[in-house]
Amino acid sequence: MKLDLPEHTAPADAEARKALAPVICYPVETLPRPDLAAYRAARAGWETIDEVIVPPREAGAFTVPAGCFFRIVSVEGPQVGDLNLWAQGNLQERFFSGKTRALHGTHVSTGDRLWSCLPYLRPLATITDDTLDWYGFDAFGGSVHDVIGTRCDPYTHNLLSGGDHYHHCCHSNLTRAVMQATGRTKLEAEMQVHDVLNVFMCTGFTRDTGQYFMKASPVRPGDYLEFFAEIDLLGALSACPGGDCSSEHSSDTAACYPLKVEIYRPQATPDGWVSPAPNSYDRTHGCG
Repeated sequence: MKLDLPEHTAPADAEARKALAPVICYPVETLPRPDLAAYRAARAGWETIDEVIVPPREAGAFTVPAGCFFRIVSVEGPQVGDLNLWAQGNLQERFFSGKTRALHGTHVSTGDRLWSCLPYLRPLATITDDTLDWYGFDAFGGSVHDVIGTRCDPYTHNLLSGGDHYHHCCHSNLTRAVMQATGRTKLEAEMQVHDVLNVFMCTGFTRDTGQYFMKASPVRPGDYLEFFAEIDLLGALSACPGGDCSSEHSSDTAACYPLKVEIYRPQATPDGWVSPAPNSYDRTHGCG
């Protein structure tokens, strides 16, 4: 909660303090840049090796071998999706939305990478195409494909609804998908679910209160977000029960549509591409 009026008088130099210029926390000029031309050239002659339809208000799991591509596709109507990624065979290495946000900004698009958690901190996937890149930032400060939200979950729904139990939040959907893909119990599977990439979701922060907002997604059938798998991946995608998130989520009344995951194998991997190794920090933490 923020007070309507501050309780403390501003100091004499308040305006000067506020006027200080911001500094980018993580300058990324030294990050290796993906060779998008090489990635895109590798698409020539690729073959579809799998397709997964994710039903409305449900989630589905899929695997992508390193060196292959995958697309998340809108197929029937405006629908957003919550994406989790793990290193296949080691679910301790998972998508790190916070570090991805710190490196690439609040919303991601072509050329940005999805980074894994510590201590691995390497690219899991690179975004190679985005049919919504035209959207940019709107007059409200909104944009698509955010890494600022978490995922709709039954705990927050329970808190805000006064005790209602709803089981098709993205958190629960992803939990069920992990159970089915790995054979873990529901409690073990839930511990693997993590903060997501909100695919196609249009979000931002209000300028007056700094609150996280959503608005109707601009996605339409045929739109897609395309990735290149930098390592062997396990993915899970939830078709959010909020549909296009124009009014609410965690809902049985919002219009919802399926999403499709398409997986492609190129004839050859991109020129010069090597699957990234885990981060080389020695993990001594100053302890010798």
